[in-house]
Order: sequence, then structure tokens, then C-alpha cells
Amino acid sequence: MSKSIQRLPRRPRIAIAGATGRVGSALTGLLASDPVDIVVLTRRPDAAQPPKDTNLAAINFDKPHTLQEALRGADRLFVSHGTSPQQVANEIALIDSAVAVGVRHIVKLSALGPASRLNPFAWHMQIEAHLAQQPVASTLLRPSAFADILKRAASQIAADSWVGAAGDGRVNFIDTRDIADAARVALLQDFTLESQRAYHLTGPRAWTMRQIAEHLSILLGHTVTYKHQSREEQRAALLADGLAPLVADLLVGLDQMFRDSALEETTSTVEALTGKPPRTLQQWLAENIAIFRNET
Repeated sequence: MSKSIQRLPRRPRIAIAGATGRVGSALTGLLASDPVDIVVLTRRPDAAQPPKDTNLAAINFDKPHTLQEALRGADRLFVSHGTSPQQVANEIALIDSAVAVGVRHIVKLSALGPASRLNPFAWHMQIEAHLAQQPVASTLLRPSAFADILKRAASQIAADSWVGAAGDGRVNFIDTRDIADAARVALLQDFTLESQRAYHLTGPRAWTMRQIAEHLSILLGHTVTYKHQSREEQRAALLADGLAPLVADLLVGLDQMFRDSALEETTSTVEALTGKPPRTLQQWLAENIAIFRNET
């Protein structure tokens, strides 16, 4: 157990908003082995499949009283919301409801990066600013780029030609399991009501897309080439593939962050929190290589 985890005098109740997401689902599974009570907040209780002995609480963002009812009795809250135009309003509603019913510590999954007009980074900035003003202990988890985002290029990589607008920018990718490990520690850490923490979570090194293509070439046994194109060309290609304009804009904005090396920061925070070094991108690619062969 990490030395930073509090040895709790009683079983705290931890509410998880976003338990069906990549980080939230892994986090819920980790906490199931800890001496805590878990309540999963969900808009679709009929479709949720949480671990055994986990409580479910139905919420409806159009009915704010359901948020308070679901959070009542919780000591700590993990907030993660899928990227959407409703993210700011919904996360702020969760935060305000948690404060209203006496939740003492809120851990928010945010994003690494500079101050930006690009979404979802700008959305996270708005939520962070709101949380900072609330009379509650808070911890921000700011991960670098999720390694899972590379799955979007799987069919292109399988066909040897990978196109994007990231140029030669350097990006530090992180395994979502490492984010979940860090989130577990953050939720179990000791805190005071005045605590305001922010953790920058990254993998062990930054990569260019061309370096990733070279490593994939070794794993796949055939040459994968990364080809840069302009933002406008990339957006047009995404729209031609059938993506909604909002999604296309989000992905092009992410490529801009990559091109500008805005997410190349490397920290030791994952290891400091969890006692384990972060998983490497090479490890993640090897574990998921079947996806890039179109075998799944």
C-alpha cells in the first residue's frame, strides 16, 4: 500500500460519477477490494454492471434533487464526465450537490495542458475554477493524453498509412490503468478541509507520431507511415468518415495540442503516488497490438 494512503478509522462512503468510463470502471474495480462503501451514480441503472457489493444510485441531471439524494451520506466523490457540451453544467451540478449534502473531498478527473480555448481543455478549466471556490477539499487529476486515443487510428495503421495533423509534436501518453491507480490513492489519502491538490499524471516519456509508427512497424512486421496534413484537411477527412462536427473539432483540437507539444510534460507523480512506475507506451501497444491488426 502506498504510504500516502490514509489508514481510515471507519469505512468511508465513496461516490463515483463516471463509473462506466475507462478510468471510472477501472477505479471502481480497484476500490472494490478496499475497506470502503461504494455508490455508483448512473443515469442508466438498468444497464450498469458494477462490482459485487457496490451500491447503485440513479441520477437525472434534469432533476437536481436526484443528485443530492444519490450523494447523501457520501464522504468523498470522484467526478468524471464523458466529453460533451453538457460536461461543464453537469460536473458543476455534481460539485454543487456534493457540497450541499456535506461531501468532504471531491476528486475531479481533468486534463493536462496549458490555458486554452480548445475544448475539452477549456471545459475542464471552467470546472476547475468553480471547484476551487467551493468550501470542500479537492484534488485535481490532470492526465496527459490517454493511450486509448490511438485506437482511433487502428484501421489506418492496419492499412500501413496513418494520417493526422500532429506533425512532429511530442506527446506523453498515459495508460488509463495508471490514472485509475492514482485516483484510488487520491480518494483514500488523508486530507484537511482546506486541502487543494493537483496532480499531473504522465507516462515515462514523450513520443512523436512518427516514432510511434516506427515502433508499430516493428510489432506488426510491416512498415507503418505517419503522414501529416493540415488542420483543415484533417477535419474534412474526419467529416467524410461520418464523424459529427463536434467530434471532428475535438479531435482536430487534440491534434493541435499534439503538434504544439503541449502535452509532452513528463512527471514522476504516478510512481510517487502509487509506488509503481507508470506503464510504458511500448507495453500498451504490445498488449493491444491485435487492434492494430484488425483482429478484434
